[in-house]
Amino acid sequence: MPARRKVIVYIATSLDGYIATPEGDLDFLALVEQDGQDYGYADFYQTVDTVILGRKTYDKVLSMDIAFPHSGKKTYVLTRTERPNIGTVRFYTGSLPELVRELQSQTGNNIFVDGGAETVNQLLQENLVDEFYISIIPILLGSGIPLFQQGRPTQLLKLVETTQFEKGLAQLHYIRLE
Repeated sequence: MPARRKVIVYIATSLDGYIATPEGDLDFLALVEQDGQDYGYADFYQTVDTVILGRKTYDKVLSMDIAFPHSGKKTYVLTRTERPNIGTVRFYTGSLPELVRELQSQTGNNIFVDGGAETVNQLLQENLVDEFYISIIPILLGSGIPLFQQGRPTQLLKLVETTQFEKGLAQLHYIRLE
């Protein structure tokens, strides 16, 4: 029997736990940009075939001056508004836990949760996140959109790897203990 597909959050946050400013700005991520350094993202990305992200994150990605980074992967954008699918992008209005359980019942590679805070926390409510890759950016934002919201259940994690990079980014890799 094939292994169950893992749900993995791969995300960056400020040292004080914010994934964006109160306005949704991500400019602080540029502090650690370095030519030729992707902080392990390409290797991680090869392990996934499905991406889940919230509509606000999707809109933010589209507003950047880059090609959509998930073309070629089955992508689910969580939204409250029905929209027609675009290529491999599916706009999903149903239950996130039901979607994840359905995806896990299918054969495939890992499932990448690419933000945002509401999506991550909804999965945490149902104990559906298997691993976290959290890249800590060396800045204190003071306020913003927190990675973890209050009211979620306690979950025990095991730190399996830490990596320190030249620009001050520290990457923590945790797995959820059953």
